[in-house]
Amino acid sequence: MTSFHQLIMKTHLSFAKRVLAETQKLGLSAGQPKILEFLLEVDSVEQKTIAIHCEIEPATVGTILLGMESKGLIVRKRENDNRRSLFVSLTPEGREYALKVKEIFDRNEKEIFSNFSDDEVETLKNLLNRVFDNIKIEM
Repeated sequence: MTSFHQLIMKTHLSFAKRVLAETQKLGLSAGQPKILEFLLEVDSVEQKTIAIHCEIEPATVGTILLGMESKGLIVRKRENDNRRSLFVSLTPEGREYALKVKEIFDRNEKEIFSNFSDDEVETLKNLLNRVFDNIKIEM
């Protein structure tokens, strides 16, 4: 029987390859799709919050955001006279890309779970959340 770590790594890599193949056609690089998806959920957010939510090192987030900014997908600005933090938000073009990314994620999840019941999907999500919570405790 395949071990948990092998299954979770194979599943993650297969899903990532599948999604990245589609998002690269939009001109997006690795890391950008999940940031776009997160920014679609929030209005304006600090750069460090993106790093935490997306599980990306802060320096790497800065590099990814620089590329996104140069493509006109995001704007970074200081808000409320806060000189220490940059806040990031989507441009109108960035919102269009984020919606396309969301559609890619949604369509792939629908295909992947096509032979699962709604209850099975919820059970799997709940179990993976518990695993993740246990991992966070150890870190």
